[in-house]
Amino acid sequence: MQLSFLGAAGTVTGSKYLVTFNGFQLLVDCGLYQGLKDYRRRNWQPLPIPAEDIDAVVLTHAHIDHSGYLPALVRQGYDGPVYCSQGTRDLCRVLLPDAGYLQEEDARFANKHGFSRHQPALPLYTEEDARRSLKLFRPLPLDSINDIGKGLTLRLRPAGHILGACTLEVFNGRHLLCFSGDLGRADDPIMYPPEPMPRADYLVLESTYGNRLHAETDSLVTLEQIINKTAKRGGIVLMPSFAVGRAQLALHMISQLKLQNRIPRELPVYLNSPMAIKATELFYQHPEKHRLTHEDCQRIDAGTHYVRTMEESMALNRRTFPAIIISASGMASGGRVLHHLNTLAPNHRNSIVFMGFQAPGTRGEKMVNGAREVKIHGRQVTINADVHNLEGLSAHADYQGILDWLTAVHQPPRKVLITHGEPTASVSLAEHIQTRFGWSAEVPELGTTIEIPDPD
Repeated sequence: MQLSFLGAAGTVTGSKYLVTFNGFQLLVDCGLYQGLKDYRRRNWQPLPIPAEDIDAVVLTHAHIDHSGYLPALVRQGYDGPVYCSQGTRDLCRVLLPDAGYLQEEDARFANKHGFSRHQPALPLYTEEDARRSLKLFRPLPLDSINDIGKGLTLRLRPAGHILGACTLEVFNGRHLLCFSGDLGRADDPIMYPPEPMPRADYLVLESTYGNRLHAETDSLVTLEQIINKTAKRGGIVLMPSFAVGRAQLALHMISQLKLQNRIPRELPVYLNSPMAIKATELFYQHPEKHRLTHEDCQRIDAGTHYVRTMEESMALNRRTFPAIIISASGMASGGRVLHHLNTLAPNHRNSIVFMGFQAPGTRGEKMVNGAREVKIHGRQVTINADVHNLEGLSAHADYQGILDWLTAVHQPPRKVLITHGEPTASVSLAEHIQTRFGWSAEVPELGTTIEIPDPD
């Protein structure tokens, strides 16, 4: 068996791993690079293997940095099965067409305003490519062993993090190769904790927070203070948010603050992201997958204005009274939130509240680190609004959470391979693992292929 690292090595985005066995080629995750321009350029580079030579794809979860390259792969000729959980399939039905639409919209906008270096600017893939990719999905039941051919089996276990997120076991009869995907937190307010993985011969482990612990501050109190202070001065609170997970958490927190009379009950709340609206509806439809009660969901639904059309979104930018606007994307890398930033960021009465990890190179990362202007749609926008980051709201386990999850691995892995993190975070997590467990842990480089030898 061989394992090749085609993405998420040395960075926290673009997850892709190729498992080769008996001539069978399995792509684990098919993520889009996000963040720094040098990373985004990799989306346009051909994979080291032709798309038509890949036999199957399996997704750990639906976030775009794990699933968003799939329509491009289909555009290149891939037509095999895409295995995942039911929740991941349902979310990808929302996320991938929207990603294709945004690719097309960004290209159209760039061509209209002439700020692209490419003439004409083209989308990486289209909404139609995304819809074609959805026809390939083959959901698997959780905690079951599934034969995919050539002696390989797959098993998915819940990983917390977001709806449908899973850890993955790939078994060839001799080697158990495991992937953490993105691990959720044991104390996540809306998602259940990740299930333990009792055994792994080789483990590919994420390290988004590999060198950090989540802040112990009460994020609900912080958000309460920001909202009240902003509303008192007549401003608007803009919350750039991931459409899946963080948007629903933001709505839940605001609902709780209103229920407890800690912020004005009459303060309007707008969810301006068609993708987040559909994802929120999926939360309502799958109450067994998360901690929110039926009453919680009803309260959120009743207290939220869903902004579904572009006309409504544009009208929202003309409003001047206090309000809360939740809009994607969570790192301000695209989507409707950019139009809100363009309008709201220059006004000192307003507040911009990010919710967790901001990848290097994103507008979110620049803003939380004090940038006084960012480029949006080809021009510089001044940041006079207050900027906050509720780091304690990350959907990822911190390094202590990852170590706690690893304690359930009863048979020590031969090797732990640390990926999906910035270099310092990955190296730090490898050191933590070696110190606490005495296991072999290393950080592979992009393009590395390792041989997985037969057990003794």
